[in-house]
Amino acid sequence: MNTDIMGAFGVAVVIVVAAKTIAWLVQKKLRNAGLVDAIWAWTLGLLAVFYAAVGPGDSSLRLALALMGATWGGRLGTHLFIRNWGQPEDFRYAHFRQKWGDKADFNMFWFFQFQNVFTLLLSSMAFVPVAWRADAPPAVCWLLAAAIWLASIVGEGIADTQMERFRADPRNKGKVCRDGLWRYSRHPNYFFECLHWLAYVPLAIGAPWGWISLGAPLLMAWMLTKLSGMPMLEEDMAKRKPGYAEYMRTTSALVPLPPKSS
Repeated sequence: MNTDIMGAFGVAVVIVVAAKTIAWLVQKKLRNAGLVDAIWAWTLGLLAVFYAAVGPGDSSLRLALALMGATWGGRLGTHLFIRNWGQPEDFRYAHFRQKWGDKADFNMFWFFQFQNVFTLLLSSMAFVPVAWRADAPPAVCWLLAAAIWLASIVGEGIADTQMERFRADPRNKGKVCRDGLWRYSRHPNYFFECLHWLAYVPLAIGAPWGWISLGAPLLMAWMLTKLSGMPMLEEDMAKRKPGYAEYMRTTSALVPLPPKSS
């Protein structure tokens, strides 16, 4: 990779460190670390715009990159901010806070900064090959990227709306959501999240280093299914929500599929 890319990556490091430091200061004041999730999404959207602005690639590609990343990050970050604002701290961060005790603020700072490793990997793999591509991809690649991106944005938005509507109904307290997309996947929002990162691959096909764009959806899928998404969430849900164990037996974990008979 050339020096221009390394220089841009250096600026990206500064951006993510500053963003997570702001997130840490906010959680220190509010005692609610869950707001970092919104800042994570907003920061990735900002990095898409940044790489599109500084990249030397085809102008139409860079404009598409900025619009795709900013729209995704803006929607998801705003959704997470509204969902978490004024609510009790997410159980994951509350668990860490209790476990760390007097060292909670110190450890939370470095935990937030550690998350930047994945932010930088995702943004570099997905955005850099597109922003540094000199030529425009074939029309079929444009169409495929647009179709994947649109499906991911609409699908994730629908899944989030269905879950928020379910949670807002007092009659559903303590119940498992099986409405809409949640009937076919235990985590349809995570599925469409992974799909979003796949949208940049067609735009990078044929570009130098374009193959690394495949790493973004794979990394996101690994993070959500093996690291910080499903494992902790499902362990907690199975313990405290009646019927969730049965939901796990009959419903696909990620990819929407017809439910199995119980």
